[in-house]
Amino acid sequence: MSAQNLLVELFVEELPPKALKKLGEAFAAVLAEGLVAQGLAEANAAVTNFASPRRLGAHVTGVAPRAADRPVATKLMPVAVGLDANGAPTPALLKRLAALGADVSAVGSLRREGEGKQAALFFDSIAPGVSLADGLQHALEAAMAKLPIPKVMSYQLDDGWSTVNFVRPVHGLVALHGAEVVPLSVLGLAAGRTTQGHRFEAKTTPVALRSADSYAEQMRDEGAVIASFAERRAGIAHQLAAVAAPLGLAPIEDDALLDEVTALVERPKVLLGRFDEAFLEVPQECLILTMKANQKYFPLLDASGRLTNNFLIVSNISPADASAVVEGNERVVRPRLADARFFFDQDRRKTLDSRVLGLAKVVYHNKLGTQGERVTRVQAIARAIGEKLGDATLALKADQAALLAKADLLTDMVGEFPELQGIMGRYYAQHDGLADDIAFAIEDHYKPRFAGDTLPRNEVGVCVALADKLETLAGLFGIGEKPSGDKDPFALRRHALGVIRMLTEKPALHALRLDSLLAGALAVFPAGLLGDVHAELEGFIYDRVSSAQREQGFSANEVDAVLSLRPSELAAIPRRLDAVRAFAVLPDAESLAAATKRVGNILKKADGEVGEAADAARFVEAEEKALFAALTDIAPRADAAFSGGDYAASLQVLAALKAPVDAFFDKVMVNAEDPALKANRLALLNQLHRTMNRVADLSRLAA
Repeated sequence: MSAQNLLVELFVEELPPKALKKLGEAFAAVLAEGLVAQGLAEANAAVTNFASPRRLGAHVTGVAPRAADRPVATKLMPVAVGLDANGAPTPALLKRLAALGADVSAVGSLRREGEGKQAALFFDSIAPGVSLADGLQHALEAAMAKLPIPKVMSYQLDDGWSTVNFVRPVHGLVALHGAEVVPLSVLGLAAGRTTQGHRFEAKTTPVALRSADSYAEQMRDEGAVIASFAERRAGIAHQLAAVAAPLGLAPIEDDALLDEVTALVERPKVLLGRFDEAFLEVPQECLILTMKANQKYFPLLDASGRLTNNFLIVSNISPADASAVVEGNERVVRPRLADARFFFDQDRRKTLDSRVLGLAKVVYHNKLGTQGERVTRVQAIARAIGEKLGDATLALKADQAALLAKADLLTDMVGEFPELQGIMGRYYAQHDGLADDIAFAIEDHYKPRFAGDTLPRNEVGVCVALADKLETLAGLFGIGEKPSGDKDPFALRRHALGVIRMLTEKPALHALRLDSLLAGALAVFPAGLLGDVHAELEGFIYDRVSSAQREQGFSANEVDAVLSLRPSELAAIPRRLDAVRAFAVLPDAESLAAATKRVGNILKKADGEVGEAADAARFVEAEEKALFAALTDIAPRADAAFSGGDYAASLQVLAALKAPVDAFFDKVMVNAEDPALKANRLALLNQLHRTMNRVADLSRLAA
């Protein structure tokens, strides 16, 4: 029997929609990997995954009915153990052969490898290839066991006794190799060729599958099911755009919502619904979130991005008259929108300022106190940043915005929809008559919320956002709540990346020093509350910088050379890296890097304190005089370029030091017997080391 395409389908009760896409991908991938590993499929076999609310499936091309036999070399034992002095097999060798199904007749065909004491005996045999039934059974069980299941269910099989665990109860199993059923079973179910179609619209129930290759077509035509998650998703996206286009509108873009809706329907039909225009008086973020989170609708926006009173419904049925479906959805959404309007109206009866005192009753962390205490700390940090960036006016505005930034946590709207924190604070601040820079700072102080998110739009927002993230990092690090492995429950990596982005992407912040910012953030906590974590926290942030710069294409050595100096002005790091890369291609770079490494090693081994500057009058050898002269000429130019931010020029002028440095190490004994001479030469090397390592630690570039 030749290779045929294979189909496997599990028919299950409704799967968790937010996990369905990953479940479908993982099921097909692990199943195919299992077949390839056993020699039943080629590594380049085409794999198609199927995932709908009630099924997981996989189609794999070119699957063999039996894997090819394969040679197996089994190492038995050292020759000295397996054969006696006369070359006859020992009892240990015969016992080992018997365990492999061989006898003394196999001794003559044993293969030797190695020489002397390393010589060993090998038994060569042919292992028969696994059958498809056995191999697929193993691959299917592995695929089911490795599914990224959010929460496992326990349920009882039809026998009334056996209890099994899976993501949802399984009611059917299909396994077709070409047109033939593969005999296997899982969870008390034997494989067959029939499955169930759409719960309401299937033309045939059950659907009897002709072959592995007819699955998708038969499910669509007879079962009214689009089994492919990707095809179903693309179809929904096309229908959404098609229904919205005649109105001159566009559905909101939300990949997560599109994935979730795709996981809720088997044959989607997009319908248009409307709600009362009066609800548009409520902030559109509230209405959009209400429709998306509670009803899984797609709100429609006009060309300017404003919400309209139109929304799209993705139905799982396609009646000839869809009016009843539309009216039912419009009736359901109305009380949801009314709730949002009620929350909005109620919240505006109290000012944000009047809610601040209530934060003293909200626990932030049992070791760090209440949200009220946290607000006080954020205020202090924001004020200090405002003073550094501008003047008393900016500091005062940053203080006010920080005071009000968390007040919307006590509103009904944010209580219902935590995703709106900050956003509702901005609306309520504007309602209270506060200036826009204060209001937008309240909204923006959470930014960036995720990778690629925008940064705060004004200086007040930058002050508060930076303060909020610094306070979070300092406090949680200080009490030991640090990320470990994949676990980061307080999103401290995201907070660190937010600090990095603001310090590097906001020109107004370029002069701020990371070390002083961290010191200021740690200082606002009560004495003795936090551990001594300044260096560790700084290292944590530099680790994030390192990862980000390597993603930009810089080598590990280049990044290490720059970051080992812990440059506190993060905005300058990319320019330092560019300068190091330009320096590394110079003809003298490798030699200078090696010399710098040698200088560093000498200084590390020096006894006692090394002087800061050499005394020219103490030099004896011509080579040390020449190096001092070259350094006296080059150091001011390198320092001036460094101070002006021209890091490339600062490094490039160092190339002229190669010849005098090489001559110094060839002719001069640093560890002279005369203590004064030795100290002077060490001081010269110390000067050289400082000059060469201002932009980066060049020794890290040495091979």
